[in-house]
Amino acid sequence: MTDLHSLALESFHTEQGAKFAPFANYKMPIQYPLGVKGEHLHTRESVGLFDVSHMGQLLVKGPSITEALEKLVPAALQEMVPGQIRYSQLTLNNGGILDDLMLTRWDDATWGLVVNGACKQADMDHMKAMLPDSIQMTYLDAHALIAVQGPGARDALTQMMPEARDLVFMRAVQTSWNGHLITLSCCGYTGEDGYEISIANTEAQELAEALTALEETTWVGLGARNSLRLETGLCLYGNDLTTATTPIEADLLWSIQKRRQTDGGFLGADIILQQINDGAPRKRVGIAPTDGRTPLRDHTVITNSAGDEVGEITSGGFGPTFEGPIAMGYVSQNMSTPGTKLFAEVRGKALPCAVCNPIFVQQRYVRSL
Repeated sequence: MTDLHSLALESFHTEQGAKFAPFANYKMPIQYPLGVKGEHLHTRESVGLFDVSHMGQLLVKGPSITEALEKLVPAALQEMVPGQIRYSQLTLNNGGILDDLMLTRWDDATWGLVVNGACKQADMDHMKAMLPDSIQMTYLDAHALIAVQGPGARDALTQMMPEARDLVFMRAVQTSWNGHLITLSCCGYTGEDGYEISIANTEAQELAEALTALEETTWVGLGARNSLRLETGLCLYGNDLTTATTPIEADLLWSIQKRRQTDGGFLGADIILQQINDGAPRKRVGIAPTDGRTPLRDHTVITNSAGDEVGEITSGGFGPTFEGPIAMGYVSQNMSTPGTKLFAEVRGKALPCAVCNPIFVQQRYVRSL
């Protein structure tokens, strides 16, 4: 792991007992002494802490920036108010997804973006090539990003940051903590209520120690982060979303607001809008074994009763909260109805399975107070 980037808090995580592994060109904590299952269940029941500083934090500003960004993503941005966050995708001419991302509107001329760690350089190159020269893009590489997730996150974090109490899902505020400037966003990738805190690297350990001191919290690695997002039907870029996958195939129509579905005006709009109207050739679905408890792993081939290949698992494993195997993947559109019986090719055997809702554990975002 000598060629990997290190997190600003690497030594802190080492002290917490973290085990590390490569991810997105970073040396990342995979698990802590509690273990993946224990960390997963603790987050569902109380509060989990995640260092997601490998993500790319960008600030883009300039004249007509909102209109310029709308040419790159299918989300409706012009209607958003300051402090509002939206999930969207950077689309390509073929309708595929270069990356998925969060966009926060700060004012008429300023947006904050959070992109995936493995994609951030390609994303920045793409945006620099596509945005007008008048737009300034800043990569906040000297900032850490800490997620606080779980049903106890609101009460726990409010002890430190009173602003957390009234912040609802997909809203953000720029404020301060202990004299340090921070961005506090009510979002995350576990399906639970929670927050992400952006803070300068030089001040991140002070924040991490304060969060660790809260009795409700435990640190959580990428192992449990993956099982948490999979249980609640959330996509992982590189697995469930790729440059060969459209937002419609990925069942992300909900992230394309009505105006954009009608007017288009973004890369790949002709293909994406056609799929909205006529249907996509395949669809992301949940897939669960109907016989036994064998997990369906990534890249498992899905067949119909005749043995014809009709799809593939893109993310799979065991859900500690669901207490069983969980998976999502793509199948032909005519095979995507919930309850459709299929087969998974596991170690040379055809394991019976069925199409289901990809949300195995209900999301619990706080959308209003």
